[in-house]
Amino acid sequence: MNKVLALILAGGQGERLSILSEERAKPAVIFGGKYRIIDFTLSNCINSGISRIGILTQYRPRSLNDHIGIGKPWDLDRSDGGVILLQPFIGRDVSFWYRGTADAVFQNLDFVEEHRKEQILILAGDHIYSMRYDDMIAFHRARGADVTVAVSEVPIEEASRYGIITLDEEDRVVAFDEKPPQPKSNLVSMGIYVFNRDALIERLTEDALRPSTHDFGRDIIPAMVGQDRVYGYRFKGYWRDVGTIEAYWQANMDLLVELPEFNLYDPYNVVRTKSSERPPAKIGPRAHMSRSLVCHGCIINGYVERSILSPGVFVEEGAVIRDSILFDDVYVERDAVINRAILDKEVRVGSGAQIGYGDDLTPNRQEPHILNTGITLVGKRTHLPPGLRVGRNCKIGPGLLAGDFPSPFVASGESVNGKQSFLARTLLK
Repeated sequence: MNKVLALILAGGQGERLSILSEERAKPAVIFGGKYRIIDFTLSNCINSGISRIGILTQYRPRSLNDHIGIGKPWDLDRSDGGVILLQPFIGRDVSFWYRGTADAVFQNLDFVEEHRKEQILILAGDHIYSMRYDDMIAFHRARGADVTVAVSEVPIEEASRYGIITLDEEDRVVAFDEKPPQPKSNLVSMGIYVFNRDALIERLTEDALRPSTHDFGRDIIPAMVGQDRVYGYRFKGYWRDVGTIEAYWQANMDLLVELPEFNLYDPYNVVRTKSSERPPAKIGPRAHMSRSLVCHGCIINGYVERSILSPGVFVEEGAVIRDSILFDDVYVERDAVINRAILDKEVRVGSGAQIGYGDDLTPNRQEPHILNTGITLVGKRTHLPPGLRVGRNCKIGPGLLAGDFPSPFVASGESVNGKQSFLARTLLK
């Protein structure tokens, strides 16, 4: 693996994650309580013996940069190898913001050429999975491929979100159809590619000189099919693209079953992350917990069922949390009820408040394509007043205070946007 350079694409805006990615890049979104989404890709690299990694960032990179730092949690703070963050920059030549996944790598070809590696592993930083890339690279070398695409089967009703792959009997790619409205199969590209270095440089240079969306899935891979040796590597394990609120919520809930398909406790494929120093979780004498993940620093005195609690969550006596995800330092006061909701960092839920109230599943009026499965979102540092009732598919913006809620009831499908008042308060500080 010392002949492999990994490039992780981590600059995506993640609009379909709504307010969860409003102030952070999608790979920096919390997952499974203590992790960030990018931790899984980084850990896969280390578990596969790949120690030279470039991370291509762009959209709101501060949280991601702070999380990765010099790579110490992944044993990447080293002089030989290690991790480097690559952001768009203005130079003497014409330069741009990254205009697509392929353009992001093209703008960093000097980094690729500098390291003189034989294979370049292109990875997405926003997927949840455990994979040994060394097996895929061995497959690539054995086939004498110019590029190998990792492929996986998904439910056919979800296949239109992905590039559809057709393989022959020798696993050579014979067709690539990017996000067709009516997919003919459920075998899809995982957005993971192994390129021979010269083939990558040549194809990216050609793409830069023609009208294009400069995207691997839309442009580079389809152009190589029939022209180059393109193979598909069949991946059989758990893999989820958590690019929507429903997919993100469900992937978190998948961790709570008796024998989860994705095993966080596998000692041979450890998921590493940057952890804060917190005391152990404490469970009160009248607390009840089942089918949940509770991180260090939590204090639980209420009822928690089928939920994931990040570090520092406090649940007062009489509070009920079901089917929900609570980020760091959320405080839930006495007798509050949270049902099928995602609460961002430092949210405070007033006593007797109900989040995810009722059975009305009206889609969110502002984001009907994003919030339509009954999940309610609450933005970072918002304080929900005592007794407030918030329905299903609601979006409560970041930084709100009790006085920002004109009514004690937020109907299903409605939004309370706090961005303007939050910004005003920030500027006044």
